[in-house]
Amino acid sequence: MHDNDMDPRPAAYIDGSWHAGEDTVTVTDSADGGDVARVGLASIEQADAAVHAAHRAFHDWSSSSLDERRAIIERLANGLESRSASIASTTAAEVGSVISFAERVQAGLPVRVLRSTLDVIDEVDHEETLGTSRVRGLPVGVVAAITPWNYPLYQAMGKIAPALAAGCTVVLKPPQLAPLTTYDLVEELEKAGLPPGVVNVVQGRGTTVGEHLCDHPLIDMVSFTGSTGAGATIAATAARTVKKVALELGGKSANIVLDDADLDLAIPNAARYFLMNNGQTCAALTRLIVPRSMRGEVEDRLAAEVAAQVVGDPRDPGSTVGPLVSAQQRRSVEKFISLGIEGEGRLLVGGLHRGDLPDEGHYVRPTVFTDVDPAATIAQEEIFGPVLVIHTVESEDEAIAVANNSRYGLSGGVWSRDRDRATAVARRLRTGQVSINGASFNAAAPFGGFKQSGYGRELGRHGLHEYLAPQAVQF
Repeated sequence: MHDNDMDPRPAAYIDGSWHAGEDTVTVTDSADGGDVARVGLASIEQADAAVHAAHRAFHDWSSSSLDERRAIIERLANGLESRSASIASTTAAEVGSVISFAERVQAGLPVRVLRSTLDVIDEVDHEETLGTSRVRGLPVGVVAAITPWNYPLYQAMGKIAPALAAGCTVVLKPPQLAPLTTYDLVEELEKAGLPPGVVNVVQGRGTTVGEHLCDHPLIDMVSFTGSTGAGATIAATAARTVKKVALELGGKSANIVLDDADLDLAIPNAARYFLMNNGQTCAALTRLIVPRSMRGEVEDRLAAEVAAQVVGDPRDPGSTVGPLVSAQQRRSVEKFISLGIEGEGRLLVGGLHRGDLPDEGHYVRPTVFTDVDPAATIAQEEIFGPVLVIHTVESEDEAIAVANNSRYGLSGGVWSRDRDRATAVARRLRTGQVSINGASFNAAAPFGGFKQSGYGRELGRHGLHEYLAPQAVQF
C-alpha cells in the first residue's frame, strides 16, 4: 500500500482533542519495508498549545486526591492489558520485536509499570519531620516526556505513570519511527477518565518539536530516553531555563562470567541478553568477559547458541530474532560489523553475509567477535544491534577493570555459583543495575545509569520521587 492511499493519523492531542498536522511521516514495516501508516507531525504552534493545556490542567490535577489518581491509573492498566495483542502486533511491525517478546515486554511491561506505580503511590502523601521542619514532596509541574523507538509504550509509561501519580501533567513526544502505540494509549487514557489537558501528545521530530519543548518556559521538567548525544543536547537546552532533567541514555554493558560459573546457565543467557529485542536495547549485555582458561569452551557453546537462532519475520512464532527498526539502523550496525571483520576482532559467528536471511526487511545476522581489545571501537561504542564482543581476562580484578572501562554505566551481569562472590563483584561495577546469574528484570527497582548513561532514575519509588520536589515547612 502506498502512503498516498492512507489517511494520515492526527499529529497532536491537545486538551482532550486530536488535531491534524501540516506534514506527515510514513511508518514502515521493519520486516518488509512496506508502509504501515502515515502519521501527522505537529507544528511548533501545536507544541505550544499542548504545553499551555498541560499548564492549565496542572492546578486541578495536582490538587486531586490520591484515590482519584489511583483509580485512573488502575483503569489505564486494565485497559492497556485488554489490548495487549494489538499492541504487540503493532510493535512487531514498527520495531521488529519478535511476537513472543512483544507480547511479554512491549505490551506486558507497561502494565507492570503502572501496577508497580500503584504499589508506591501512597508515598506521594508521605511527610517527614526533621527537627522543626515538616517535609513532603510536591509535584514538580509540567513534564515534557521524550521517548525512544525501541520500547515505545514502555518508555512512555515509565514517565507518564509516576508523573500522573505525583500530580504532574505531561506533554509526550513519541518517537518518529514507532509512534503508533501512542494512539492506543490515548484511547485508554480517555476511557480511564483522565481529565483533558493532563496528558497531551505532540508527534514530531526531536530536532524541532522536541527541542522546543526542552526550551519552553512553562515546562518544569524534561524526562528523556535516547542516545547520549541527544541527551547532552537536551540537557544543554533545558539549562537555559533551569529545568529539572532526567536522562536515561546509552549503554555498553558487561556480562562477567567468573571461573566458577555454571556455563549451562550462563551461555544461553549471554546469548539471550545481547539479542534482547534484536539487540535494540540500551541495557543489553553486549560485552562478555570470561576467564582466559574458559575461552575455548565459552566460544564453542556461544557459537552453537547463536547459530541456532531463527532470524525471520517477527510475527512468525518460530522466529527468535527479528529485523532492525529501519534501513538506516541496519546500515549503522553493518558498519560496526565491518570494523570487527577488518581487524578489531576475530569473527566467531555471524557477519555480513546474507545467507538465508529474508530478502526484504532490515535483517542483520546475530554476530559475535572474540579476541577483542577492550579499547576497540566495537567494544566501546553502543552498536544497538545483535552484536556481541568477547574479552578474555586472567583475574577477577581484571574482569572488573575491563567492565568499568567504558564511558557508559547502565547495566551489567555477573555469573558465579557463589552468590556472595557475585554480589561483591557487582558492587564494584560502576553501573546502575546488575543482574546476578540471570535474575529477571524488576519493575519496582530503580533503573538508570552512571557516567554517560545519564542521571535520574525510573521505576518504583525512586522513579516516583523524580517527579516530586521536596518542600520544607518550618514550625
